[in-house]
Amino acid sequence: MDNKPKAWMEVSLECSGELAEAVAEVFARYCPEGVVLDNVTTYDAEKHEHIPTGMMRVAAYLPQDDELESKKRSLEEALWYMGRIVPLPAPEFISIEDQDWMTVWKQNYQPLRVGKSWLILPAWLELPVGETRRVVRIDPAMAFGTGTHPSTQLCLLAIEDTIRPGQPVIDLGCGSGILSIAALKAGASQALAVDIDEQAVSATHANARINAIDEKVEAAQGSLADILTGKYSLQQAPLVLANILAPVLIRLFDEGLADLIAPGGKLVLAGILENQAEDVLAAARAHGLNLIAKYQQEDWVGLVVG
Repeated sequence: MDNKPKAWMEVSLECSGELAEAVAEVFARYCPEGVVLDNVTTYDAEKHEHIPTGMMRVAAYLPQDDELESKKRSLEEALWYMGRIVPLPAPEFISIEDQDWMTVWKQNYQPLRVGKSWLILPAWLELPVGETRRVVRIDPAMAFGTGTHPSTQLCLLAIEDTIRPGQPVIDLGCGSGILSIAALKAGASQALAVDIDEQAVSATHANARINAIDEKVEAAQGSLADILTGKYSLQQAPLVLANILAPVLIRLFDEGLADLIAPGGKLVLAGILENQAEDVLAAARAHGLNLIAKYQQEDWVGLVVG
C-alpha cells in the first residue's frame, strides 16, 4: 500500500541570511522532508541573469495528512516566539499537489553565474547560445547544493582561486556534488565526495553522469573517520572542501579534519556565519593552520586555510 501523501503544504518565509539558519532549524522540527534555503533574486534583463537581493527564502513541506493542522499551529507558535526576539514576517502556506512537486520547484531554479568563470545550469535547461563559462549542470533532487546559497557560491569562488590542474580533491559533506564537479571542471584529476546522507551520494553520482565526469568521481556514504582510516581511494588531498556548518566544522577539527590536507595543501571551509568565523579560525589555528583567504557574501563567510 502506498502511504505517500497526495498533497503537501509548503511553508516559507523570507529573512536575512543571518536569520536563515535559525529559521531553518525551527522548520526542521515539524517538516520531515527537509528544509530548502535559497537566495532571493531579481532578474536582470540586460545581463540575462538572476541577481541576489541579500535576502534568503526558507521553505519546507508538510504532508497534508491528519497531523497537518496541529503541526501547522505548532510551527506558527514557534515562529511567533522567535519573532518576539527578532522581527520575522508571517510564514506563507501554499498547498501543492504531489504530481506538481518537481514542476513547481524547477520553475524557480534558473541559470546562475558565479564569480568570473562559473555557470550553474539546471540540468533540464539548454546551454545559452555563446556561453563561454565553465558549465556545471545540477539536478539536486533531495540533496543540498543548487548553487544559490551563499556558502556554495563562496566555495566556488575559492575553488576558482585555489585549484591547481591535476590535483585530486576531497569533498566532505558533498550534498549534490556541485563542488566536486566544479573542481573537476576546473582541472582536478579526481574527486572523493563523501556524505553521511545516502540521498546526497545518489545525487552526486547522478550529477557526475550529467556532467560526463562520473569516471573521475568516487562518491560514497561515509564520514571523516572513514576517509582517515583508508576506506576510500584518498586519505589526503592538496585541496579539501568542507561546506557544512560552523559548529560541525569546529567539532570535525578535533576529529582530524586537518589531517585530510596533503603537505602544502589548502582547506576550504564554508557554512559559516560572519559571527562564527573567528571561532572556526581558532579551531583551525589550534591544528596548525593559518588563514590564506577570506570570502564574504551577505552574512556568510568562506575561509581558505593551510
